[in-house]
Amino acid sequence: MSDEILRIKNLKIQFRRGKEKVQPIRGVNFSLKKGETLGVVGESGSGKSVTALSVMGLLPEGSSEIIDGDIIFNGKQLTTFSERQFQKLRGNEISMIFQEPMTSLNPVFTIGEQLSEPLIQHKKMTKNEITESIINVLKQVGIPRAEQIINEYPHQLSGGMRQRIMISMALLCQPKLMIADEPTTALDVTIQAQILELMKDIKTKNDMSLLLITHDLGVVAEMCDRVVVMYAGEVVEMAEVNELFDNPRHPYTQGLIKSLPSKNTRKNRLYSIKGQVPKPNEIPKGCAFANRCPHAFTPCHVESPPVFQIGEHLSKCWLNDTYEGGD
Repeated sequence: MSDEILRIKNLKIQFRRGKEKVQPIRGVNFSLKKGETLGVVGESGSGKSVTALSVMGLLPEGSSEIIDGDIIFNGKQLTTFSERQFQKLRGNEISMIFQEPMTSLNPVFTIGEQLSEPLIQHKKMTKNEITESIINVLKQVGIPRAEQIINEYPHQLSGGMRQRIMISMALLCQPKLMIADEPTTALDVTIQAQILELMKDIKTKNDMSLLLITHDLGVVAEMCDRVVVMYAGEVVEMAEVNELFDNPRHPYTQGLIKSLPSKNTRKNRLYSIKGQVPKPNEIPKGCAFANRCPHAFTPCHVESPPVFQIGEHLSKCWLNDTYEGGD
């Protein structure tokens, strides 16, 4: 479709650990429209970050491979890209914000030196033009003293300031797609709100698409147009954000929403989903969520469910077989 900026189709990724082979991504399907914010949610181990790294061409070399599927960005098939082609793409057309800016920024280079890198690589600019562009983008993300900050080192800045630096780095070449992997995890609540509001404003002003990876459904409700729910390397539900919260069809999504704290139940213990996400080499037969699901019945332990679609709402659960429109 012409309004899609990214389509991931039947993506399967395999990792090698010694002689053992494991498959953390087992057939992921979703698309991202131009100008849209798509949330990808799920517990740790669901495959969210691995999927994002595959789009960026940053999977560990030698120990991982895409064994099936398509990653199509702006009409380009990224699964066939060489590292040289990815270098032209990364930071230019696609940018990524990582969850811990202190480990993403090099401690021995100044902020200005690090921000210069994508401009040197992708744009033909003079030294003065680069400095001017960096100062402008720092001001755009709300960093005071931009002229002085470019001569400082990452350890001299607060966590919130470092995350703003990462956002400014992602913005420098005005990418079509920004991927944010847990961008507010390491920040306190007040700074989280500021960073999310900043990302929302920047996305609108620059007409970008945003792929937001998070485990925080509160962030999803605030930021996203649509939501993809991942579990054990698969997409188990996908819907428009209000539809997902109002009418979750997969028991895993229902459990995630039920786990959200509420001011009305402040004195009660928070609900939690029993058990944990299975390891890639321990995926049970049938539905991967069946062993944790309060509604599991015989078919769930025998055969993996197909994707049932009701309008634009997709769910990979046998319970949805009762609805019309399953395929």
